[in-house]
Amino acid sequence: MLRALLSGLGWRKGIWGCAFSSWQPHQPPVGLLSATEVVSHWTAVFEEKGIPEARESSEYIVAHVLGAKTFQSLRPGLWTQPLTPWQLQCIQELGSYRLQRMPVQYILGEWDFQGLNLKMAPPVFIPRPETEELVEWVLEVTQGPRVVGAESSPLILEVGCGSGAISLSLLSRLPQSRVIAVDKGEAAICLTHENAQRLQLQDRIQIVPFDVTSVESWAHLLSWGPVDLVVSNPPYVFHRDMEKLAPEILRYEDPVALDGGEEGMDIITHILALAPQLLKDSGIFLEVDPRHPELVGSWLQSQPDLSLNLVAMRRDFCGRPRFLHIRRSGPQCGSPVDAWPGRQPARVPG
Repeated sequence: MLRALLSGLGWRKGIWGCAFSSWQPHQPPVGLLSATEVVSHWTAVFEEKGIPEARESSEYIVAHVLGAKTFQSLRPGLWTQPLTPWQLQCIQELGSYRLQRMPVQYILGEWDFQGLNLKMAPPVFIPRPETEELVEWVLEVTQGPRVVGAESSPLILEVGCGSGAISLSLLSRLPQSRVIAVDKGEAAICLTHENAQRLQLQDRIQIVPFDVTSVESWAHLLSWGPVDLVVSNPPYVFHRDMEKLAPEILRYEDPVALDGGEEGMDIITHILALAPQLLKDSGIFLEVDPRHPELVGSWLQSQPDLSLNLVAMRRDFCGRPRFLHIRRSGPQCGSPVDAWPGRQPARVPG
């Protein structure tokens, strides 16, 4: 079953294949045959090589080969049951990718986000746990009484859809909603299409190749009509910080989805400058760098013609300023509200 799954996920010979070679420098010694023992073996290998989240990485890989999402979800009997030679070979192959600092999400070819199982493939940006908080906040505001002119079937625009995680999560939680998901990258457009079909949500989403820096691209979107809200996890890493990112990010994820320019604001300001042409009243929701709330607030004050105001900021599960809600200026707008999130997602390797 795993062989068919890997084939379906696009795994082939080379870095994407379970085409096993005879060179197996990290093969467990004879006698280490149970799942628990193999996890311990690969944890030690990863720790020796300086791989982050060594135990979590080994548990995810072993669980995947045994047909489970997590090691803890395996039937207890499988923890001590001897593994087959083919299972050991698959673990060997996947473990070798982790030693090359490939993110676990790419190794497995799938990952859960907001309870949805999404296909993952490089170089498309991997959705982080923090972004689940952004989705929750959008849902709180969209379903709450604060939304001016809220409709039962909101039209949502996501800028930079990547794997489709945000758009598809909103579609699944708002059954009457519709989404326009846009991205500059061809790989991201293709992956969002695949995930929409995987979740049978393709009838409620329009996926459009789109360059946020092009005025002509925004003009094309006007034909879809005004949207109820804009949501985005844009590239926001300060350019000088790019070289500090982990090898898992630098080697495998698209730098265009990460690098936000000198102050991480390049794409953010394009969204803010152009969104009012498409936006109704509900506003813009952004994930940003913790240094950005002050920068965004100052930038908006310098652009009064946009009639936009930063009305709320929410912190992520580590307490860092991470999410912004921006709306059209009005008499109710004052200092942005600082809201703390409720839950704390677990950390994941990669």
